[in-house]
Amino acid sequence: MIRSDMTAREMYRELRSRDTPRFGFGAKAAIVNVDPQNAYTRPDEFVTAYETDPRQMEHISRISDLARARNWPVVWTYVAYLPSGEDCGIWGTRTNTEDSLQNIRHGSRRAMLDDRLNIDRARDVIINKRMASAFHDTMLGSLLTFHRVDTVIVTGGSTSGCVRATVVDSLSRGYRTIVPEECVSDVHESPHYANLYDMHLKYADVVPVADVVAYLSA
Repeated sequence: MIRSDMTAREMYRELRSRDTPRFGFGAKAAIVNVDPQNAYTRPDEFVTAYETDPRQMEHISRISDLARARNWPVVWTYVAYLPSGEDCGIWGTRTNTEDSLQNIRHGSRRAMLDDRLNIDRARDVIINKRMASAFHDTMLGSLLTFHRVDTVIVTGGSTSGCVRATVVDSLSRGYRTIVPEECVSDVHESPHYANLYDMHLKYADVVPVADVVAYLSA
């Protein structure tokens, strides 16, 4: 194991400064916005929320609008559970407070997608997922197959949790996977940058949101 005094942020910036190989954008993309719901996007309301880039919601809306204009799929996921919390499974057994994951209820303020986002509820696909990956036990995979997508652009949070899980599953299913850096967030900068580093090195192209805007606008 290589030992280093560099921070996760420094390691990530050093990696990005190198000319590393890329998967690149393909012919058709889907936007998969992972859990941009109030429980995770409203630090002024919920202790479980966090913010990395203050313009994250704006950036997510911009690329979603651009994809929609091309008739490419735009997907939003959120987590919410039964009153019993049993559909959260073992994931919901470590704690049991009002802030616990399994206590996010359907229709609650915590479960609602952030109202700063541009969501077309007549056209976009909204998925209630229960586990970390947007692919796990959902119809996301068949949806992407139907639309003949070869590229998945992943936004949302947390970088180290549901975003990473979705990215790994996306690559595992054969998709070119893109993470716009300004569109993902985490509670603390160490897991945020450590996971950006790991994803960029192995599973995805982590790029500036401007690169995604340019691709979708071409």
